Amino acid sequence: MKSLKLSGMLALSAGLLAVTGAQAREKAPATCDRACLIKLTDQYLAAVVAHDPTRAPLAPYIVTVDNIKRIKPGEGLWKDVTAGPTTFKIYIPDEDMQEAAFMGVLQVGGKPFELALRLKIKDGKITEAEHLYANAERTIAALQTPRAGLVTEVPVERRLGHDELMRIGIQYYDALDDNDGSKMPFAEDCERHENGMTTAGPNAGSGPGVDPKVPPVDGHCAAQLDSNSFAYIKYINDRRIVAADPVTGLAIGFSQFRHPFDNLPYMVKHVNGMYSERNAQNMKYDPFDMPAAHIFKIGADHKVHEIEAVGIVVPYKSPTGWEPQD
Repeated sequence: MKSLKLSGMLALSAGLLAVTGAQAREKAPATCDRACLIKLTDQYLAAVVAHDPTRAPLAPYIVTVDNIKRIKPGEGLWKDVTAGPTTFKIYIPDEDMQEAAFMGVLQVGGKPFELALRLKIKDGKITEAEHLYANAERTIAALQTPRAGLVTEVPVERRLGHDELMRIGIQYYDALDDNDGSKMPFAEDCERHENGMTTAGPNAGSGPGVDPKVPPVDGHCAAQLDSNSFAYIKYINDRRIVAADPVTGLAIGFSQFRHPFDNLPYMVKHVNGMYSERNAQNMKYDPFDMPAAHIFKIGADHKVHEIEAVGIVVPYKSPTGWEPQD
C-alpha cells in the first residue's frame, strides 16, 4: 500500500542578520516583553543557520525536540540547515507564558522547508526548543509571503485577551476530532493552508479518497468537518496551545494526529446532499501519525479567519519527543 505523503513549501534566500557570539551570550531580561521575544527568536534562528549554538542564549539544561526526536544543540536542524528564513515569516510572541513561536521557510539540505518553531524562555535563557519542519519544494510558490491576516495587527481597542485566544485555539482539536464544525467559531471567510496547500476555503480540494467524478465536499472550514471527511483521523494527541499574541490575534498549537485506518468504511456528505463511502479501496494508506503545528488568526469577532499549518508524516504510534527520558 502506498504511504500518504505531504508536499512541502517554499524557496528561500538568506535574510537573517548575523549575530556575534558575544551578542548572543548577553543575557536577556528575566522577563521578556514582546520585542524581546521576537529578538530571541531571530537570534536563535541566526545561531541555527550559523551551526553555532554559542550564538544563542541556551540554558545548559535545554531540551530540544527536532521533528519529534530528542536532540542536542548542534544536531538535527542545527546541522542540516543551509539557509535562513525568507520573506515568509510569522511571529507569535507570548509575554504571559514566556514562549516565542515562529513559522517560516528556510532551506534544509539545499531544499525549501516550512518550519514551525517554539522556544520556552526562563530567566533570559532558552530552556526548550521545538522544531517541526516539512519539505516545501512542491508548494514553494504559495509560501513567498504570509497571508495579510496572519501578520496584520489588531487595533488596540479591539484586541482579545491572551486567555481568550488560548481558549478559542484549543477548540480546533475537538472540532476536527469529533467531525463537528460547530465546536470552533469558524468565520465565513476561513481558509486553511497546510504545508503550502489550500485545504479549506474556496479553493480547497475534496481531500483523500474522493472520486473526482462525484460532486465535491463543501470546502468551508466548518462544513468540511461536518461532512465527515476527516473521520480517518481517529485521535489527536499531545494537544498544546503553546503561545498567543493579542497584538496580532494569533494562537499556535502543536499536536500529533493518529491515523490507524481501522474505522473503514464510513460515509462522507457532498455539497449536493449525496453521500459516498470511504473504504479500503479508495483509502489505500498505511497507518501513520502526523505531528503538526497550527496557527489560528482569531479576529475581534472571536472567529477564526486563517489557519496556517505544518505537518510531517511519521510511523504510526510514534512518540512525541516530549516523553520522560531515562
